[in-house]
Amino acid sequence: MRRSGQHLHRPHAKQGVGGLKGMMGKLSIAVAFLLICTVLLFVSSTSKGGFGSVSRSEIKAEELWSHAHAGGWRPSSAPRSDWPPPPNESNGYLKVRCNGGLNQQRSAICNAVLAARIMNATLVLPDLDANSFWHEKSGFHGIYDVENFIKTLRYDVRIVDSIPDIRKNGKTKKIKPFQLRPPRDAPISWYTTVALEKMREHGAIYLTPFSHRLAEEIDNPEYQRLRCRVNYHALRFKPHILRISQSIVDKLRNQGHFMSIHLRFEMDMLAFAGCFDIFTPEEQEILKKYREQNFAKKRLVYSERRAIGKCPLTPEEVGLILRSMGFDNSTRIYLAAGELFGGERFMKPFRALFPRLENHSSVESSEELLENVRGLTGSAVDYMVCLLSDIFMPTYDGPSNFANNLLGHRLYYGFRTTIRPDRKALAPVFINRENGRTAGFEEAIRRVMLGTHFGGPHERVQPESFYTNSWPECFCQTSPKNPADKCPPDNVLEILNGQLVESQSDSDSDVSTQSNSTAR
Repeated sequence: MRRSGQHLHRPHAKQGVGGLKGMMGKLSIAVAFLLICTVLLFVSSTSKGGFGSVSRSEIKAEELWSHAHAGGWRPSSAPRSDWPPPPNESNGYLKVRCNGGLNQQRSAICNAVLAARIMNATLVLPDLDANSFWHEKSGFHGIYDVENFIKTLRYDVRIVDSIPDIRKNGKTKKIKPFQLRPPRDAPISWYTTVALEKMREHGAIYLTPFSHRLAEEIDNPEYQRLRCRVNYHALRFKPHILRISQSIVDKLRNQGHFMSIHLRFEMDMLAFAGCFDIFTPEEQEILKKYREQNFAKKRLVYSERRAIGKCPLTPEEVGLILRSMGFDNSTRIYLAAGELFGGERFMKPFRALFPRLENHSSVESSEELLENVRGLTGSAVDYMVCLLSDIFMPTYDGPSNFANNLLGHRLYYGFRTTIRPDRKALAPVFINRENGRTAGFEEAIRRVMLGTHFGGPHERVQPESFYTNSWPECFCQTSPKNPADKCPPDNVLEILNGQLVESQSDSDSDVSTQSNSTAR
């Protein structure tokens, strides 16, 4: 019996239906356990003494070292309604090429899993486009724990390492996937029509490129929770990456709390933003040339861009924000950054304010680290250290996939404190200072920062990405006002396993019946 289209884009039963709804919680527990294994450290999101989205009249730096106020919420990406296992026969194979850097690829992998679920497709381990950006060939196997990826998602999609050959009329034949270019932010309907039609026709499709090729805002919380299961549980880095990251974190934490900062003052981002005027004529030419070669032509005026917060914060501005918030020069800071454009002259004022600056090379000098600091692996190490830090601060979280994914992961990982400067609101404060109007400068900084979120649960408002803030879909409450936010009960693994076993048994029975019928 063929079941290839049986659960295609299947509508979900209402919460509270049958035994499954009453048995969803154990996946929540198991998923939390997987997260513990991933990051090697878990702190309860309901820790007392926190802060976050609650009203504040002042900022106290010492309070920021604790987790944000959870408001009774905790992470939960377990299914909460009918979620059948993947059928025994799929509609074909889905292969994708994830372009961009590590975190753009990470979002693409989440979308690929969801697309496979939507189309009832067997997912081929995604290709990571390392050559064009990182000039390395780590690939999926070199960065992620493949066994964990497949095992974690076994209730959601079928996954294979490569498209297998097929035998027909006694001959072995290779399946050549049909290549498609999905529209940017394609709706679910594109996958259930255009893509699915080609998959059924050719047996396999290859979607390339696959960055931002599935709409983020989908009115189906179960699909969004699947994205969270992929992002925060299935995508676990290889053991050597976790080992290096944990070694760095341990050494940093030996001397107390530490903060991580994604200092996005790099050539590509400065060229993208069009923020040239603070650089020398020679440096401006470099930035302009890079922009012409890599981005669409656009009229950009530095003073206008600066006034609306479109320029990355300079290292000195980052230091002034932290100092105004009450952090002193004993604060230990881990810098996750590539090569800073403009060199030491931009770092000198920052270093004068906060001399205890570190990066992965200054903290960990092992041979294993030196072999793994470049490309995707080096980015993965920085990602893990920033995830585990007590405070994380992005300096340019607009188009930065690294910062955006980390903000979402830290929210899910127990509402860990983040400091998110509002560049637009801060711009006039810094411009006044540059023009000699320094009275009340620190108070003005504090006033702006009081209006920001520090890692607590908050409503997702465009253009904030789902990968930056998966609340409320991937969170639950034990005593909710809204029944849809209720945490699942405790035994989903048995149910999901039972469904999987039953599905496989049915498949075996079908094969046996067909064999007996043929024999007769």
